[in-house]
Amino acid sequence: MGALLALTSAVCYGIVDFAGGILSRRAPFTAVTLLGQLGGLLLAAVAALLVPASSVHSADLCWGALSGVGSAAAMLLLNRGLSRGAMSVVVPVSAVTSVVLSVLGGVLLLGDRPTPVAWTGIAVTAPALWLVSGGRSTFPESPDAATGRGTPDGLWASAGVAVQYLALAQAGPSSGLWPVAAGRLAAVAVLLPTAGRHLRVPPMRSAQALLTGAGAALALSLYLLATQRQMLAVAVVLASLYPTLPVILGLAVLHERVDRRQAAGLLGAAAATVLLALG
Repeated sequence: MGALLALTSAVCYGIVDFAGGILSRRAPFTAVTLLGQLGGLLLAAVAALLVPASSVHSADLCWGALSGVGSAAAMLLLNRGLSRGAMSVVVPVSAVTSVVLSVLGGVLLLGDRPTPVAWTGIAVTAPALWLVSGGRSTFPESPDAATGRGTPDGLWASAGVAVQYLALAQAGPSSGLWPVAAGRLAAVAVLLPTAGRHLRVPPMRSAQALLTGAGAALALSLYLLATQRQMLAVAVVLASLYPTLPVILGLAVLHERVDRRQAAGLLGAAAATVLLALG
């Protein structure tokens, strides 16, 4: 069940990154990020009220808030990278590095002990994501699709993603989804002083940003539920397979063709999923 929740989280994140990346090219990325966190706050608050929570401690909310700070930094940097670089480079760079940081954190700080089969799946994940990034950008209108201008943003964003994942995993199972709601509130508080000045976004774009943020909050909620049923190192890797989805969406929606490297990467991601589920 934990593996399925983590994979569903990856699907949600993949859809959000595909939609959010396009939106960041059509509206100020700071506004897209803030509106996204506001949409995430609304969904997380409703979800927290619906999901049972037997006891919510201040420590759980503090871990959730720290996760939100990491999330705010990660999304701001990721959206900036997507606004000026190729998603096929920026997203996998952030995903691969965050996987490494999160797995190391889980093993060294939290005492995770993946099985040999799970370790094999973890080892397969990084090169698989790199191979997935080997094709064209999924944004046909991207002026920088052949460049890596957004790569530094992707690298810095990965640190925020690792903080988001590691901190949220510390929240107790009895706290329900309140840590996710606390994280969205903290993210809004962090982003508001700078991004609040750029909220002149057309209503349609604002609605799209709110929806992508709600999708990200849903993905994070699924990830939190996954960590309560699966060790962090495995849940993080499964949830971080989201860069494969934009490539698949590029095939289905934009009618792109996948080259041999990307096909090998997709097969590697599928193999990693099976190994981690078995491990």
